[in-house]
Amino acid sequence: MAYYPYLLDIIKYTIAGMGVVWIAFYLIKPYLDKSERIQLLEFKKSISNQTLPLRLQAYERIVLFMERINPENMLIRLNEPGYSAADLNSIIITEVRNEYQHNITQQIYVSSRAWGVAKRVKDDTLNIVSAAFKSLPEGATSLDLGKTILVQLSQMEDNPYEIGAELIRKDLEQLF
Repeated sequence: MAYYPYLLDIIKYTIAGMGVVWIAFYLIKPYLDKSERIQLLEFKKSISNQTLPLRLQAYERIVLFMERINPENMLIRLNEPGYSAADLNSIIITEVRNEYQHNITQQIYVSSRAWGVAKRVKDDTLNIVSAAFKSLPEGATSLDLGKTILVQLSQMEDNPYEIGAELIRKDLEQLF
């Protein structure tokens, strides 16, 4: 029984100490939270300063990708007079796929919407070329395929390459 008063004092001091620690914690907590938020904002700002040039470069590469797979540009670059339509069709499909694979890492730096536009333009290009090739008679030349592709492009209500570039520009404007 002699330890009973000491035990009661220890419990009282422990509860009082815990109360002081609890009050101090909730008085200091807002300052700690504010400091943490400031550090997080500074970190995000430094990351943003480092990634912004990479993001801008990625958007540039996506626009360049769409220009490179535009049949109007590709036919000038790839068409040779001695090719058959089948040869040119194969070369164009390979070129589009290679360009896409070459730029696939850009999706890390652009928005999912911008990457979706790039994929859609690639798919549209492959569909246009395939449809043009299928509409030709056997033994057609590369010149015939080129003309058919250009006619199909001119008959399209909406040019996918212009729409794609415009959507990429709008997406980029949201960064600023």
